[in-house]
Amino acid sequence: MISILSEKAMKDFLRKVLEEKATAQDHGRISPAELVDCTGGKPPPARIAVYDSLASAPRVVELSAQDYEEFINLLATKTYQLSQEKGGSIPFTVIREIVENLIHAYFREAVITILDNGNTIRISDQGPGIKDKEKTLQPGFTTATQGMKKIIRGVGSGLPIVREALVCAKGNVIIEDNLERGTVITLSVPGRKESHQGGAVAESAGPAPHEVPRFKLSSRQKRVLFLVTELGAVGPSKVADELDVSLSTAYRDLLRLEKEGLVELGDRGRRGLTSLGVKCLDVILTS
Repeated sequence: MISILSEKAMKDFLRKVLEEKATAQDHGRISPAELVDCTGGKPPPARIAVYDSLASAPRVVELSAQDYEEFINLLATKTYQLSQEKGGSIPFTVIREIVENLIHAYFREAVITILDNGNTIRISDQGPGIKDKEKTLQPGFTTATQGMKKIIRGVGSGLPIVREALVCAKGNVIIEDNLERGTVITLSVPGRKESHQGGAVAESAGPAPHEVPRFKLSSRQKRVLFLVTELGAVGPSKVADELDVSLSTAYRDLLRLEKEGLVELGDRGRRGLTSLGVKCLDVILTS
């Protein structure tokens, strides 16, 4: 009797999975049965396409790694490097946030396209897509699962940070649906234009990297700044726990960062990253 029930239960389960998959395909979505837990296994490879001109085929670089954390670091770093080689000025912090966001699509068919001398980066996937594109640009809206939160913050802070950083650089972020399923996110900043003398001059896009103030932060204060980036917003007690320092030390470090304009006081005594903080992080990461 037990074996009959087990067989019936298995058939019911398989039928449900097939129905779910068929429904997902009909609506251009991915069924949960197709998704894997990102805390284990090897992520699928991703491709970076670098265009010199739209009139010629792009140079294609394929990347892979053994785990998701390594893959995020590799993909973000390589994208930034290739963009910089073309003369682009999109901050590393922005690129890193968008690459992390690909985890919501489980990196399914991820393609990163570099255009306009590195000043436009388009990131596409064939994941489940983003239903409400306006809310995803606001803090706190997220679909991160428990498994994803072991790798990324998962608090809905990534895209808001990206938008704020690009606004400060007079750039833009556009979120669109991919052709059948998935999402396409386009990042862009002002490029360079020809001067009357024939040379190239940069359009005004906020402070250039060398014009961003180089704050004299201690290594511990830099760790606090990175922690704020990782967790979205923190209070002194969280900093003390994470960095194993006293509560008074954590409070002083947060006050120092706030005084420099790198973080700002928000709800319930917690401090979050400012646009200047994003630029400071980019200088730290690339110096």
